Amino acid sequence: MEATTAEALAKAQKKLKKAQAAGDEALIAKFEKKVKKLQKKAAEPQENGGAADMEAEAATSGKKRKKEQANGTPSGHANGHAASEDGEEEAAPKKSKKDKKDKSAANGHSTDTGAAGPAPLAEVGSVELARSGKPIKKDLYAKVHPEVGGMSVARMEEVRQERATTVEGRNGAATNTRFAPMLKFEHTGLPANVLHSTREFQAPSPIQSQCWPIILSGHDLIGIAATGSGKTLGFGLPMLAHITAQREAGVVGKGKGPYALVMAPTRELALQINQVLHDAGAKCGVRSVCVYGGVPKKEQVDALRRGVEIVVGTPGRLEDLMNDGVCVLSEVTYLVLDEADRMLDMGFEPQIKEVMARLPQRHQTLLFSATMPREIEALAQAYLNHPVTVKVGAVSTPTANVAQTLERCAEAGKLELLCALLAEEAAGESSGGPPMPLTVVFVERKTKCDEVAAALCNDGIPAVALHGGLGQSEREGALRDFSSGSVKVLVATDVASRGLDIKGIGHVVNMDLPKTFEDYVHRVGRTGRAGTRGRATSFYTERDSFLVAQIKTALAELEKGNQFAFATGKQARQEERALAAAFKSNMRMGGPAGGVVQAGAAAVKIDDGKYSHMAKAAAVESSGAADAAWDD
Repeated sequence: MEATTAEALAKAQKKLKKAQAAGDEALIAKFEKKVKKLQKKAAEPQENGGAADMEAEAATSGKKRKKEQANGTPSGHANGHAASEDGEEEAAPKKSKKDKKDKSAANGHSTDTGAAGPAPLAEVGSVELARSGKPIKKDLYAKVHPEVGGMSVARMEEVRQERATTVEGRNGAATNTRFAPMLKFEHTGLPANVLHSTREFQAPSPIQSQCWPIILSGHDLIGIAATGSGKTLGFGLPMLAHITAQREAGVVGKGKGPYALVMAPTRELALQINQVLHDAGAKCGVRSVCVYGGVPKKEQVDALRRGVEIVVGTPGRLEDLMNDGVCVLSEVTYLVLDEADRMLDMGFEPQIKEVMARLPQRHQTLLFSATMPREIEALAQAYLNHPVTVKVGAVSTPTANVAQTLERCAEAGKLELLCALLAEEAAGESSGGPPMPLTVVFVERKTKCDEVAAALCNDGIPAVALHGGLGQSEREGALRDFSSGSVKVLVATDVASRGLDIKGIGHVVNMDLPKTFEDYVHRVGRTGRAGTRGRATSFYTERDSFLVAQIKTALAELEKGNQFAFATGKQARQEERALAAAFKSNMRMGGPAGGVVQAGAAAVKIDDGKYSHMAKAAAVESSGAADAAWDD
């Protein structure tokens, strides 16, 4: 039986999944391209003569292949066919002129920021799904509030400067008065039930005030701001308005949804986002569910089958539910990638691509990140459609508002030093001084985590532990006690170093320094958020000399005004590994204990006398997965 285009598509999709599971980027790119071409091919028969033409073409292709094999003609050369990596030949689909013309119109909207014509679509999503539905309603900002519309360009720039905010985009996005910041909640023009979740706040945060006019205007967006800056309502309120608008316009049916999707790197961040969206959606008839690993699927599956408008999830569990056929994304018109830099750091690019491939082309995409490494720029270029970029604060400096202290001590003396430090803060509070700040203490191992928490409790300092050996209910209980302030100290492994949004953390203590500079940045970034000041105290021994040298060098660069001294991302990790290799080489060659070690443009000044660790950890490239993030 000859292969049809549908069979070829199924085969290509199967191979794509295998490539994604293996992490082979070259094969992933190859089969993603093949799947897209075959999806377009599958749509051609209805426009160009029906299924008979497709069957006839497949049959002809099959006969030619058999004839060539009988004559010894190599497959994939004589007639323009492409051979797959396992030797099977697959027909290269032809592009119709109509497909090219319909590519831009498939999702029925324009995201251009000026008066020019519709912008071309990014190559993501299903063309067939895009054609089968109504154009989505994206511009929800038809009536601009007079106080916003009357803002001059000069006043707009003044407000942004006051709020450390910048706007970038094509066709004059920075000076487009339609994107003037909304300084009051009523400026959004959203109904009272949507604004109900803002009742406890006096005014929008900088990221909210600048993102709302852009998102409500229907544009894709890149938001660069630290966790704790109000991003969730920044994308959450427009999400509620978007879902309501699609319902009223008949774009989405009365099915089980979802209509909006939020992806986050860790279960803790996903749960926090879902809680905010659940509360915000309660007055709007919008339901949400959080899907994440480490717990049975049943409750999540049941919620999806009952029907929800919003799904918040980690990439691993989301992919599982999609493959099980339980979570169907064919009606999703609003996508948010939150903490996108962390998702890439944890190795989730294949899962992100899998999600994008299953969405209809007619959707709005928002990407939020705390930093802006080159990998995020590449992701945005691949999946966002002429986005407008909003940056709040200094980019790639998560430690800018943190006073950092390094204290050298013996390994055996760390616990005594920690107890003395925290006991002094607790005593200050009891004697009428400032309240003891919420404090996160990072340690290296799970067992040590429990031991330190117990020792602090014995010294009269209430503390809870957070690590991968605890059950889900125990972890949630620890976070609840800490975030409420009933317990002031959280002793944690690196599981808590990124993604948690606990307001008011004033002090981070690295009882054990991490293995890499990037992990140090993520840990210290737990404090000093949303414009507040924070402290970080790090105990170190001789074995930490290379990392300490990196930290001291970065602090010196930050003082000089280098805003990228504490940058993260693949490029930063590559530079760190190069420095580590140069450091080890220097030691093997009998180089001086002190001095400058340099690799390319990067350098660190070594000023400690012994180097037992030799930067070994920094030279090892690591990868991870969000649903395994507790396996520290």
